[in-house]
Amino acid sequence: MFHIVLYEPEIPPNTGNIIRLCANTGMQLHLIRPLAFELDDSRLKRAGLDYHEFAQVREHDNLEAFIQQVAPKRLFALSTHGQSCFFETRFMDGDAFLFGPETRGLPESVRGLLGKKNVLRLPMMKESRSLNLANTVAIVLYEAWRQVGFGGAQ
Repeated sequence: MFHIVLYEPEIPPNTGNIIRLCANTGMQLHLIRPLAFELDDSRLKRAGLDYHEFAQVREHDNLEAFIQQVAPKRLFALSTHGQSCFFETRFMDGDAFLFGPETRGLPESVRGLLGKKNVLRLPMMKESRSLNLANTVAIVLYEAWRQVGFGGAQ
């Protein structure tokens, strides 16, 4: 199982889509406070359809609490500031993927904690700013899951 970690998410439909993604892949979703919405937000529920009951969603007061409580094997951040290409990394069951808030991305202080080799980027055209958060999570999750053989999938 992989851990998807949203650091201070801001847009309810993105989080709803990611809840649905995690429910369908058996991955655990972690939300780092503060959240810019309530978990009972109608936009979040509409995007997640009826998958909320099938998803494993945990909230954490801060990133340090997540690391202490979950103790992931490795923690990777996805950022447009990443130096390493995501697709050149080999992932292991138990890895965690950290994604920043939609409008600001991960703060430099958080990226610095992880070290340059653990801050990854997805390839994009040079003029592009960023991908949608839910799309990025889907790309990352499915590639990592593919690498470990789609355990549990039919």
